[in-house]
Amino acid sequence: MLETLLGALFIMVLRIFDVTIGTFRTILVVQAKRYHAAIVGFFEVLIWITAMKYIVGHMDEWMNLLGYAAGFAIGNLLGITLEEKVALGFVQLNVISRDFSETIARKLRESQFGVTVINGEGIKGEVDVLICIIKRRELKNAIRLIDSIDSNAFVTVQHSRPYRGFVHGSRK
Repeated sequence: MLETLLGALFIMVLRIFDVTIGTFRTILVVQAKRYHAAIVGFFEVLIWITAMKYIVGHMDEWMNLLGYAAGFAIGNLLGITLEEKVALGFVQLNVISRDFSETIARKLRESQFGVTVINGEGIKGEVDVLICIIKRRELKNAIRLIDSIDSNAFVTVQHSRPYRGFVHGSRK
């Protein structure tokens, strides 16, 4: 019984590492960091095949299947958490504020965020659309600043992969 339990735990731990690394590798692929993704993928598959070798030899144990599934679930949670902590790449932050666009733009610029202002028209009339391309790790600070001025501002965030040109604070 102890051997069966340890086997299931072994599979679970391998899957936790494998899936955590796999989630992170996926982000590297999306960010076009091909060599980093290849190196991470090597270790991901090495761990996965080790787990599969063990599981194929012990398929008759239902606890191994539970360990496999639990490792997969926990690995997803840890992978997403790791990715959020590392926060690679850039995001595009779009902000529409009915009454405070100028103040938000000024405060973002004072905080060293680049801001492009585009005139637009919404259902209730003219608006300014503020666009910022920022490092993902700076996103919380930018949103905190926007919320301190207008907690009702319409804010969207999307992945951004600058192609060329100037990104505030660095040249691409």
